[in-house]
Amino acid sequence: MADEVQNEAPAAEAPATEGAPREARGPRGGRGRGGNDNRGGGNRRNDRGRRDNNREEGGEELVEKLVHINRVSKTVKGGKRFGFAALVVVGDGSGRVGFGHGKAREVPEAISKATAAAKKAMIRVPLKDGRTLHHDGMGHFGAGRVYVRTAPAGTGIIAGGPMRAVFESLGVHDVVTKSVGTSNPYNMIRATFEALGEQTSPRSVAQRRGKKIADLLRRGGASIEAAEADAAAVVE
Repeated sequence: MADEVQNEAPAAEAPATEGAPREARGPRGGRGRGGNDNRGGGNRRNDRGRRDNNREEGGEELVEKLVHINRVSKTVKGGKRFGFAALVVVGDGSGRVGFGHGKAREVPEAISKATAAAKKAMIRVPLKDGRTLHHDGMGHFGAGRVYVRTAPAGTGIIAGGPMRAVFESLGVHDVVTKSVGTSNPYNMIRATFEALGEQTSPRSVAQRRGKKIADLLRRGGASIEAAEADAAAVVE
């Protein structure tokens, strides 16, 4: 019996010595890579998905239009290194618009950089009845000069090239434009934004001058009733 007791004693101690390192290594045998490890790839993907959902819920739907892509090259010791420059216009279709340009080695990355820059530089333009401009304007940048004119309902967007992308993203439905001078899309876009930056609404002019909107609308010889009706119809 003593021999049996002595033979069973080491067998009882063996599982304890073998189980200790297994508990330290985790249930799968790895070194500190248990199921609760925050460094796993699945947790990073879930966090990224939550951030994207918050951005979509808190943001607004924007209209993005690619205006121009230019390929540039740089001569280096080993040959030529190519890159791309993108010009993008972004707007919400309700009176806010912006433009930006980005450079990268690949086209998608250049477009994403330009889109991010455009979203940061958006401006608000007052619109008449939500469809056209309040008054005519002129913009000048470099060798480019553009003219923008308000138009009645049903006219459409009479503009070409980069200017059409700006007005479609802005939410304008009726406008007449003319570009004189250069056809460089960068200069045309900047001249167009200069013209849009000078747009004002009757409401802002009345607040700046300390008057009523009806008083400003009566200067054309309209009656009091017609001026008050037009003033009540002014949205922006």
